[in-house]
Amino acid sequence: MKLHLASFFCGAVLLGGCSTWNPLAMRSQSPDGSEAEGQKIRLIRDMAVPFGMFPVKVEAVGLVTGLPGTGSDPAPSPQRAALLSKMQTRGVTVPNTVLSSKDTSLVLLRAVLRPGIQKGDRVDVEVRIPSRSETTSLRGGWLLETRLREMAVLGNQVHDGHVLALAEGPVLVDPSADGKKNRVLAGRGRILGGGIALKSRSLGLVLKPDHQNVLNSSRVANAVNKRFHTFEKGVKVGVAKAQTDKYIELAVHPRYKDNIQRYVQTVRAVALRESPGERMQRMTLLEKQLLDPITASGTALQLEAIGQQGVEVLKKGLKYTNPEVRFYSAEALAYLDESAAAKPLGEAARNEPAFRVFALTALSAMDDYAAYEQLRDLLGTRSAETRYGAFRALWAMNPNDPLVMGERFGGQFSYHVLDTTGTPMIHVTRSRRPELVLFGQHQRFQTPLAVEAGPQIMVKSTESGEIAVSKFTVRQQDQKRIVSNRVDTVIRAIVELGGTYPDVVQALQQAKSGGSLSSRFEVDALPEAGRRYDRVADDQPDPDRPRLQPNSPRPELFASMRGDAPDRKAGSDDKSAGSVADQPDSEKKSRPVKRFFARMMGRDES
Repeated sequence: MKLHLASFFCGAVLLGGCSTWNPLAMRSQSPDGSEAEGQKIRLIRDMAVPFGMFPVKVEAVGLVTGLPGTGSDPAPSPQRAALLSKMQTRGVTVPNTVLSSKDTSLVLLRAVLRPGIQKGDRVDVEVRIPSRSETTSLRGGWLLETRLREMAVLGNQVHDGHVLALAEGPVLVDPSADGKKNRVLAGRGRILGGGIALKSRSLGLVLKPDHQNVLNSSRVANAVNKRFHTFEKGVKVGVAKAQTDKYIELAVHPRYKDNIQRYVQTVRAVALRESPGERMQRMTLLEKQLLDPITASGTALQLEAIGQQGVEVLKKGLKYTNPEVRFYSAEALAYLDESAAAKPLGEAARNEPAFRVFALTALSAMDDYAAYEQLRDLLGTRSAETRYGAFRALWAMNPNDPLVMGERFGGQFSYHVLDTTGTPMIHVTRSRRPELVLFGQHQRFQTPLAVEAGPQIMVKSTESGEIAVSKFTVRQQDQKRIVSNRVDTVIRAIVELGGTYPDVVQALQQAKSGGSLSSRFEVDALPEAGRRYDRVADDQPDPDRPRLQPNSPRPELFASMRGDAPDRKAGSDDKSAGSVADQPDSEKKSRPVKRFFARMMGRDES
């Protein structure tokens, strides 16, 4: 693949300076002020900036089918013409007849391909009707397979790029949306994990202008490969490949698959050339810097970049009383797969919301039973986001582990029933992948119960206390299942009758709103980056000292559809208040359940 890097270099430099994380940008001095010694060694970041660290947006016009009379015939427009052309290309003989049906709707699609995404990885797809569409709701709809492309406006014309992803699947609409009262919300939805990347995105380093030559490109690649390698068909190979005198391509190291920013920053912290004596001298300085909370984060990352030789110094940081020093040391040790990192990271995830997202991601990167035990223990904590965060981290660690493997219902969504302690909880997702997790095996609905599971399935309690799950369709025989009031059996009955993930979520949401579900019901209770914490000096908090954010790269494991976890509102980073997911049940009851989905497409009702 040819790379016209000259035209992209300015953007790469800007990106490297504005949107990437520099662990020593704030302060790079050692406690005794002897930083000059460490500057004798040139690091890769002194010569190169990241390339490919921005999200790529792909779009298309698509067709949603299976609507219960809530669709519309689109008005003449460029979007309609484009869709007709695609339908004719695919051999649809009467495309205008299909479009005129009330059971179909033209929709606009968008997805975001994150940095470092690999071929076959899945992404969420945003679905919405055009502004002047007469479609009243997308609930119950299914998006037919659509090709997503990168689009650009050049000379007042829209130009299509290459096909980068495919999209297909059921549309999840906010269950509280009423097509008659709020057509805007009812006309928007998501297909969770409905997009499949067709190409791996290029990730690499671009040499700064003063260093662009074949020798430097080769030196950088060799330095990276001494530290990082992967395997191709069982053969050990380096992750870096010098493509030109300006560009070094990077393969994604498996340990950093859910933390691409940290991977790139660690690569850039690798020394270009360093003798054993020079490394010992630098590590003496780094050991001093590690024990200073101000420089601990950047120093820990440099030791991580050194590799196994940096482990002993990082373990000294674990013994230090300062919580920041202990956390940053443990985080770096986790990416070096050291067992000693597991316990302090588990404590950070449990006790400090500001460090939670980083601690859980680091634990998921480990291939160690100690990390597995820490995550398993977190499944029974009070905090909803810690419980689900630990579940997702375990799944990222090993999706085939019996504890989290679960079942795949109808090829549409993942279903998991966990035998855990703690308050019974049901968690559903609105990002990354369609997934339903029951924390507690014996959860039950309370009667009376009367809810809808999509446009065709009704769930209603009987006089005997059992639950009748019925499906009513035009020109087909009605179907019914009589099951117990256990949440698990009702969900299985809905799926057996053809219910989709959006249908199951709608039934659970309505049951919670109507008081028929006593279990906690959570939607995307995700640990968030961007929270603040109090720096402790001599074990005494200083009320005049400003609160700080952790100085770690944001991981992708808990990222939202747009690539970052949503920012917390002013005042919501207080540890005692935390997120709603952290609050006791008594505090959560005052919050209307419908607001769980209020921000599905970025809408805020607070």
